[in-house]
Amino acid sequence: QVQLVESGGGLVQAGGSLRLSCAASGSISSILAMTWYRQTPGEQRELVAGITDGGSTNYADSVKGRFIISRDNTKNTVHLQMSSLKPEDTAVYYCNARIRRVTLVGIRADDYWGLGTQVTVSS
Repeated sequence: QVQLVESGGGLVQAGGSLRLSCAASGSISSILAMTWYRQTPGEQRELVAGITDGGSTNYADSVKGRFIISRDNTKNTVHLQMSSLKPEDTAVYYCNARIRRVTLVGIRADDYWGLGTQVTVSS
């Protein structure tokens, strides 16, 4: 019933920029938070940046000052503007959304994941 569609990944040189987007659709009452994670082979999936429906943000220390997360609540969309990219930013980036929805048995909140988008930064 809920789908997350990601876009914006690609290949860039070190120092370049990319803008990732994630749009949620389906049976949605509200989105409590949207978060970007990333993962490289052999490594744990790590939080990159998150934003709540109220606009509160948090960032991994490694991306502070370089990445900016924002959302358009009217479109159920989150963006991650990535600047001053480094080779160590190379990873598959995943969108996560904490979504509140109404079911036959009541209101519930669950996490949903996108399929991931590859970001590659060359040195």
